[in-house]
Amino acid sequence: MSGNFRGYVSLKPPIVGSEGRLVSGYSADVPPRQLSQQSFLAISRISLVFLYAIIITGSLVRLTGSGLGCADWPQCSTTKFVDVSTGHAAIEQINRLFTGIVSAAVIAAVLGSIFVSPRRKSLIWLSSALVAGVLAQVILGAIVVFTGLNPWSNMAHFLVSLALVSTAVFLVEQAGATNVDGVLAVGEKIEPTRQITRRFADLILGLCGLAIVLGTFVTGAGPHAGDENAIRLNFDLRSITRIHSATVLICITATLIFLFQIGRNASEWSRLRAKLEIFLFVAVAQGGVGYLQYFAGVPAQLVAVHVAFAVAVWISVLRLWIAARK
Repeated sequence: MSGNFRGYVSLKPPIVGSEGRLVSGYSADVPPRQLSQQSFLAISRISLVFLYAIIITGSLVRLTGSGLGCADWPQCSTTKFVDVSTGHAAIEQINRLFTGIVSAAVIAAVLGSIFVSPRRKSLIWLSSALVAGVLAQVILGAIVVFTGLNPWSNMAHFLVSLALVSTAVFLVEQAGATNVDGVLAVGEKIEPTRQITRRFADLILGLCGLAIVLGTFVTGAGPHAGDENAIRLNFDLRSITRIHSATVLICITATLIFLFQIGRNASEWSRLRAKLEIFLFVAVAQGGVGYLQYFAGVPAQLVAVHVAFAVAVWISVLRLWIAARK
């Protein structure tokens, strides 16, 4: 081999994934030691944590009545870019500044996907989608302010945040498909997931997503608007809450049936048990918090916990769905 190629390694195709399937979308010749797969996995996880965290901080802005603490955008007020002169302004300002940290994390993920070895197109696309999503969130944030915390814009803001978390989960799962040496992991042959299992996973994911969307309607009609002058959705709060809770109960019931169904298949049980139990635990806990906050008069502290659990439920059901589709 000539000196011009010294320092490069060539991966011999075919490369197979953790389930014994061929994996496409990677570069065959890559410079070594640019960025290890272990390091990129850590970057991906950090991005996911920050995207989760900013949903929580955003909910605290609303729950403390600080939604219009900064009445202008991108600066906090007409005279100051950064304004912490009042408690509400400080809370909103901190949340906006935290967006900068989130932006840095997703940019790091994009750079990592470019320099990681071996390079894979799926990682580049997923990490780039995170950057695009954060930019969309910045624009939505401006719309939320300029519309005076219109509940429809707030709902869109939350759902886009959840889409970003979903993308980050896929990125972490993809990054975790390789071992520490940068070689796509090869697992022992296993039986393919049965069609009924995949259909149940689809159903549970859909019901969970529907419950979360309905939850945003409950929030839009509820008492915590982010500002005392913000408009609310013209829905009967008790009725929309009952529909939301009924969807949650149907989702949990379907999950229990799913648990019994895969328990009769040793291969699927060993692969899905842990993720299924985690999802079921988080979902039941979330339902418990939901009922507690309703009968306690919807205190802001419990609403914050409910929001945090909602995101945890979505992450856990998405990881279950990914595992069931393999």
